[in-house]
Amino acid sequence: MKLSCTRENLFQGLAIASHLTSKNVNLPVLQNILIQAEGGTIRFTTTNLEIAVRCIVRGKVDEPGEVTVPSKLFYDYVSLLPNETVSVDGNATSLSVVCGGYKTKMNGLSASEFPLVPDVQAAVSVSIPVPALREALSRVLFAVSTNESRPELTGVYMRFEKTENSYNLILASTDSYRLSESVIALEKGLEDKQVIIPARTLGEVNRILSVFKDDVEAAAHIEMRLSDNQAVFRFGTVELVSRIIEGNYPDYRQIIPKTFETTSVIDRDDFVKSVKTAALFSKNGLFDVTLSFAKDGLTVRSVDAQRGENTAICPANVTGKDNTVTVNYRYLLDGLSACASDNVIFEMIDASNPCVVRPSDAKGYLYIVMPIKQ
Repeated sequence: MKLSCTRENLFQGLAIASHLTSKNVNLPVLQNILIQAEGGTIRFTTTNLEIAVRCIVRGKVDEPGEVTVPSKLFYDYVSLLPNETVSVDGNATSLSVVCGGYKTKMNGLSASEFPLVPDVQAAVSVSIPVPALREALSRVLFAVSTNESRPELTGVYMRFEKTENSYNLILASTDSYRLSESVIALEKGLEDKQVIIPARTLGEVNRILSVFKDDVEAAAHIEMRLSDNQAVFRFGTVELVSRIIEGNYPDYRQIIPKTFETTSVIDRDDFVKSVKTAALFSKNGLFDVTLSFAKDGLTVRSVDAQRGENTAICPANVTGKDNTVTVNYRYLLDGLSACASDNVIFEMIDASNPCVVRPSDAKGYLYIVMPIKQ
């Protein structure tokens, strides 16, 4: 194998593909990146057996070939090279890299040891706007469960629906203590299709999109293709293949309250500061803060037997009856951070029912936090 390309192209390809590796005693090749050169393109592939990423970059290929080398080592090395042409010369088990005054040789493994990444025969596909997807992922990924005993909750529930005059993609996540839901409007979508995508897969999609966020030539949409048990995300010259989580996602809509006893509109920054000051005096392990709503505003309190207590008054427009609830401040702050608006709406029934947080000036996002029952 003999090729040359710009350091910029090489680094971008490695930035996209090199992160997806895993340590496996039985399969050491999983720590490597597969490099395939043919025609005028260089293809990088990595996999952890659950997710695979393929990325193509332009280059001058003098001799076609393929080899695998340690992924992190290659990425770290290229990140330190000057912005000059990089020449790569490889055989079945090693790679020589020359750039300016830098020269290195990396030992690798034969490409024949690399797991086969099959082409997925997708039954359906849909195009999703990139900015909306990135915003939605930032709103739901943090609420995914990490408990493997309920595998369906370790993924993000994606439901496609068609209304009278629009298509929507709904993303939802929950760890049983809080729930986050974000809605993306689509130009053309699917009808009554639902799927659970692993959180790590969507985290990887989000990371790939962030690599291109300043690229003016980057595509405005990402294509999502679905088969019975696999999902493919295609963005420009990048393709990510992932398994789909089997099982039924719980009908979370049942726990969303329809009516409320107390509704308050609060400045988001004031609310966040009040909660953060109260958090300094919350009980270790419980992370509790108490929110008291009255006609004259919101009071945020916390008490710890060892450290002391804190009270913060936060201006709020409160309607309905006076009410008090105790919540986990970390979960509450996560929801407030996801509301990209100056004001937020906090709605509740009583101290034992779910509380709803949403931005005041936009539809499409809903966050639920369960109270700590005293």
